[in-house]
Amino acid sequence: MREPRVRQETVVLHGHRRAYRWAGPEPGTAPAVLLVHGIGDTNRTWTDVLPRLARTRTVVAPDLLGHGASDKPRADYSVGGFANGMRDLLCVLGIERATVVGHSLGGGVAQQLVYQYPQLCERLVLVASGGLGLEVNPLLRLAALPGASLAIGASVRSPVRLPVLLAARVAASAGLVDPWDVDEVTHVWSGLRDASTRSAFLRTLRGVIDLRGQSVTSADRLYLAARVPTLLVWGDRDPILPVGHARRCAALLPTARLEVVARAGHQPHRTDPERFVALLERFLDETAPAVHDPVAWRASLLTGALEPAPVQAEAG
Repeated sequence: MREPRVRQETVVLHGHRRAYRWAGPEPGTAPAVLLVHGIGDTNRTWTDVLPRLARTRTVVAPDLLGHGASDKPRADYSVGGFANGMRDLLCVLGIERATVVGHSLGGGVAQQLVYQYPQLCERLVLVASGGLGLEVNPLLRLAALPGASLAIGASVRSPVRLPVLLAARVAASAGLVDPWDVDEVTHVWSGLRDASTRSAFLRTLRGVIDLRGQSVTSADRLYLAARVPTLLVWGDRDPILPVGHARRCAALLPTARLEVVARAGHQPHRTDPERFVALLERFLDETAPAVHDPVAWRASLLTGALEPAPVQAEAG
């Protein structure tokens, strides 16, 4: 089957330009999938996923505010703020409900979207997601410290950046790290040469990470997602967020599916996009979309627990 054309578009929300790519049937006319990238990244991370997934679905991949081709104002870069932006984008596109897929920081945004706007979310897919544990790569903890902006500004200069990237590529060629992780570091680090991008990056980072590690977690409210079909995809060699986070999440959400990709790092969707799309399509085909029940939601908030919904027949 021929892959559909991917379109790059923008929309202005609250006075700020938001860039996004989409493919598949016109928004609002078919089941929708929202793809949310990680910190410092752009919707480019979904380049090999978006067209494959859009053969039968509307797929939207935005650049978060402060990232990529979206504007980078002095604004709210909290996880909750990003979730609001995703709600607004879906609204203006005429998409009433979607399966939400989030990578890294985008996984935290996806969880927050389910928490804030459960009526919008049919399924949840967390790819090497933030917000599921304290541990995070020490370099990100250091980058969250006061004064880090000056150090980062110095580090992006070629005499510092290029030797480090060369060493990383040598490590990748030796099989010590996933080459796609080196590509991501190269892309994010290079983008930080722009002052407005660097400012947005640091405001975002400090909203979720401090010297101790991740400061935002969904562990105390994951029970609310018990009725939302959930898929966890992680690389077994993730150097940013350990795979143990996925296993702990799966233990808290017994109905969740866990897929660990061998020899993959922090970007399993790029290491093996064909396998990733196959996993995602099978998950979409075999699960029925969640239907928000305000009465059950209120009861669960009062009791602090939510029993999983009865096992559903396979969709389709």
